[in-house]
Amino acid sequence: MDNYLNKIRSLPESFRKLIGLTIVTIIIIISFGILNNIFGQGDELVKKMKLEEERIAKEKKLSALISKLPSGILVTFDGTDHYKLSDELYEAVCNATKLIPQRAIMGANFLNFRSHEIYTINGNKIDKTFVKWDNEKNKCFAGFTVSGNNVGIDESITVSGEALSFLSTGIDTRVYYIKNF
Repeated sequence: MDNYLNKIRSLPESFRKLIGLTIVTIIIIISFGILNNIFGQGDELVKKMKLEEERIAKEKKLSALISKLPSGILVTFDGTDHYKLSDELYEAVCNATKLIPQRAIMGANFLNFRSHEIYTINGNKIDKTFVKWDNEKNKCFAGFTVSGNNVGIDESITVSGEALSFLSTGIDTRVYYIKNF
């Protein structure tokens, strides 16, 4: 053993430093290999990041579309002076819309007395809203859920219907009218 140490000590200084650097590099690579085996490859994180990148790209595309729409009421039917959406634009606006204002909710509530009653009792609280495109029917559906859990009523009602028109503000789109009859 001493013989080997003497041989190493007799090597030139620069060569000994190179050997030391190589040993440290190998130790670091092995350490990261062990840690990578313990904590995983991160495939799930990569998948989540790709999905998030796709979602952001889709949001940017929809934002660009919304900024090109005229401000005001956008309708899906003929017979009005409002801007009529083509079928492709109707689907794109539906997918871009996230907001359902109180006006649309109140209009739909009047057709469902019990939901209106719960909505009023619980201080106009809405549990959740949704706007989604139905590929089978080629229509946009919007709705909301109200419940009386916070006022002691163990009842939850979901009101939904076809979103026939939207309000474009230039920044976003909102459901303007829900046909739920």
